[in-house]
Amino acid sequence: MPTSSSSFDAKRIVRPNIQKLVPYRCARDDYSEGILLDANENSYGPVFQTSITEAKDGSNSLKIEAQADERQLHRYPDPLGREVKQQVLRLRPSVPSTDNIFLGVGSDEIIDMLVRIICQPGKDAIMVTPPTYGMYKVVASINDVDVVKVPLLVDDGLFQLDVDAVIRTALDNPAIKIIWLCSPGNPTGTYLREADVRRILESGFVGLVVIDEAYVDFLNPEKGESYAKLVAEYPGLFVMQTMSKSFGLAGIRVGVGIGGTEIVGYLNNAKAPYSVSTLSLGVAKAALSDENVEKMRRVAADIANQRDSYLIPELKKLPHFGAILGGNDANFVLCRFVDDSGAPSNKIAKGTYEEMAENQGLVVRYRGSDFGCEGCLRITVGTPDENRVVIDTMRKVLGSIP
Repeated sequence: MPTSSSSFDAKRIVRPNIQKLVPYRCARDDYSEGILLDANENSYGPVFQTSITEAKDGSNSLKIEAQADERQLHRYPDPLGREVKQQVLRLRPSVPSTDNIFLGVGSDEIIDMLVRIICQPGKDAIMVTPPTYGMYKVVASINDVDVVKVPLLVDDGLFQLDVDAVIRTALDNPAIKIIWLCSPGNPTGTYLREADVRRILESGFVGLVVIDEAYVDFLNPEKGESYAKLVAEYPGLFVMQTMSKSFGLAGIRVGVGIGGTEIVGYLNNAKAPYSVSTLSLGVAKAALSDENVEKMRRVAADIANQRDSYLIPELKKLPHFGAILGGNDANFVLCRFVDDSGAPSNKIAKGTYEEMAENQGLVVRYRGSDFGCEGCLRITVGTPDENRVVIDTMRKVLGSIP
């Protein structure tokens, strides 16, 4: 029988050993100002910034001078990234407090951490809804956790949840501790309907529902918004976001987790003490300023415009074009290619992918092996110049196929 969202209890799903864990207490948990001689850091500072001269009196002593560096790279970073979390609150104002935010080394670390604190190896399971991001399955396999698949509804490229099947499977299998949802999806580019998400959250499932929102900032606000807005209402919900996509910062590896304070607390207890570097935290903080958030939104809107006004219309004119699949709510397009009979063709899609990558200097992603994606290539929206190269190159390659 369905239960209310308030019935979620983290202690029912978090592994007993994690609940008993006494976290490592690092130096920066206690003090971060003054003359810091508590963490065995190099007090001279980064060696590449030091000036070293030999004494002129013939002794073996050295004169070492460190240059001032406001980044303080010789000091360990704030283990909780508190300043970045404050900026995240400004970006997602519906999140109650920084106690609801976890920072990881990209979303992939957060995926791994959630599985490790919740799922007992050789006993528990996760649910995924293919086609979806492949790391959920990889992380589960590494941690000896089973994977239960409930495919999306893929007819006509819908890529929405089969809600009844998700709920039935979750309630019938008590080993399932986490349901992974992806919205907008990868490779589907589809934003999941709020009514469907709420049904799952209110179904009586006692585990954690995780929504991966790597592409949420490309979503048209008229279609929806981040499900971070539901975290205060549903303690059994956890939302993942990233600096890699809309902020253009894939190289700094910063992921953001937003959830109930209990789950975030267990994640903080179990994580490595200084997992996100000073450099990454500094760049993330700068990117999350009000000025740069506005820039991000303008760039994301331009990418969406390039997708809708140029890339999709031009893809539809190509030889062997079959269909644009999914909701087009992300910074990529999922395009199906067909043979002369109109049937989806992995041969054409994969052949095109390989020819472009190996001989044309253009790399897209072949997704024809994914459920519901036969004959598909996933094409990231590039700059206007790159998008024109995509169309010109694909027209040439596809036009040479009989």
